[in-house]
Amino acid sequence: ELSPSHFPATRAAAAALGYLRYLRGGPGRGLELRELRRARRQDIDDVGHKYYLELELEDVLDKDRTVNCTAEVLYHLGSKTSAPDVQVTVQGELRSTEEADKEFYNRIRSLEKELVAENIPDSHGNVPPELEPIHLLAWVASGYVIWQNSTENTKFHLAQVKHVKQVKRSDEDLQFDFVVLLHEMVSQEVLPWEVTLLWHPQRGAQVSQ
Repeated sequence: ELSPSHFPATRAAAAALGYLRYLRGGPGRGLELRELRRARRQDIDDVGHKYYLELELEDVLDKDRTVNCTAEVLYHLGSKTSAPDVQVTVQGELRSTEEADKEFYNRIRSLEKELVAENIPDSHGNVPPELEPIHLLAWVASGYVIWQNSTENTKFHLAQVKHVKQVKRSDEDLQFDFVVLLHEMVSQEVLPWEVTLLWHPQRGAQVSQ
């Protein structure tokens, strides 16, 4: 059993949150960790360290409602390159985003010129309302990057969307090319990442690079 404020526990929680944002986030849902309630670590011989976590999550667009979630995060021994194995179970229902997703999808599809934006949030921490869904999609894209690149010694946090550009496609998907700045809290480094996200209201999100 670990104290929830124990650094390795909070790092594992950040990896689990990244995975969850990639899996369940979207332009109409932004998952945030409200509280890490319980954590324990198991050392598995010749395999690695496994963290069992109990999390309380909130949707930033629906702060009155929280959901509980259990997560298992397995870091493989000696591996600097393979992503941790993450399994999450959300207890209870997340608010449906079907309407908001459709509305956003149709709005972007109907733009005459591809969307381009930078510095979200700006230096004062503000996000224009029309860019909030794009900001939340950056949470999805960076969630994937954070999950894939997390180790027991890192804790990544999305600092800013430096640049985003919509790319026209011949299929039904929306494509956004992001440059995101990730703050690595342990080393205090700020790292730029290029990431391409495909998104469709029925199929959800997919990082293609």
